[in-house]
Amino acid sequence: MAVSNHTQSASQAMPDVASKHRAHTKAVLDWVGMSQIEMPVVVEGPHHRDVQVNAKVQAYVDLIDPEAKGIHMSRLYLGLDEILGDRRLNGQTLKKLLSHFTESHAGLSRGAHVEFRFDYLVRRPALKSKYSGWKGYAVMIAATRTGEQFDVEMAVDVPYSSTCPCSAALARQLIQKQFENDFAGHTKVDVNKVIEWLGSEKGIVATPHSQRSHALVRVRLGAWQDEMPILALIDRIESVLKTAVQTAVKRADEQEFARLNGQNLMFCEDAARRIKAALDKVPDYLDFWLRVEHLESLHAHDAVAMATKGVKDGYVASATVRPL
Repeated sequence: MAVSNHTQSASQAMPDVASKHRAHTKAVLDWVGMSQIEMPVVVEGPHHRDVQVNAKVQAYVDLIDPEAKGIHMSRLYLGLDEILGDRRLNGQTLKKLLSHFTESHAGLSRGAHVEFRFDYLVRRPALKSKYSGWKGYAVMIAATRTGEQFDVEMAVDVPYSSTCPCSAALARQLIQKQFENDFAGHTKVDVNKVIEWLGSEKGIVATPHSQRSHALVRVRLGAWQDEMPILALIDRIESVLKTAVQTAVKRADEQEFARLNGQNLMFCEDAARRIKAALDKVPDYLDFWLRVEHLESLHAHDAVAMATKGVKDGYVASATVRPL
């Protein structure tokens, strides 16, 4: 039996279910899109140099048509690939991305969201020696469009060292007791012997416990046209904590690290208050959320403190929210 040209063309046409079919169950959806998209992204690095990072991207639009079968996923991916191909990731690029997402889904969407997660590598100098090494920080940059309103936020994870003030006091007490025992009955003590005693394991019978800790900070930014101030935020956090973890070290660096820890004894509450006070001084941070975690070496659990800027309808210090 002969097949007409019309029948042949119909059988060869690729079906478009998302466009041609209607939803069986009518409902609007908050977000629809893709996550874990792998994509190279260019961001501003130290000394205003471009740095390429390997990002995991999430891209979404809302679905406001309750009868629409679905969105056009490929338009989100192709928009990301095209717009990020020749632009640095900054406020204007994020705004262009979100506008493209909604415009490519006209009639289906009014809102859009995009999120980038990547490791940001910075070469850090040692504390005393001539050496330096690479240090990585987990970073998240996200932007949301709701109607004509655009919001952008950034989160970083800054590792540091924390030495327990209580443990330090208890260690000092044990050293005092050891000194009393070793020099009991002496009405006069030779300075050189004391110096020798202080430098011995017999003299320093106890040390305070310390642990690697994390400051997770999320800020809402107001300067859309500016570069993403990733390094500025990291530097501000490290400058107030003063005990950033190190990369390449020699003995002089390790000794300086020990001194800094001894001069900056911190409960998690102390660290959180230091960071909160520092963030409060930056007018470009419209809102902020912070969580510090001391990964205890004494306990099998962690010590945690959280804080927010405290603006109306702003971030909430939810115990279940961890941005990175």
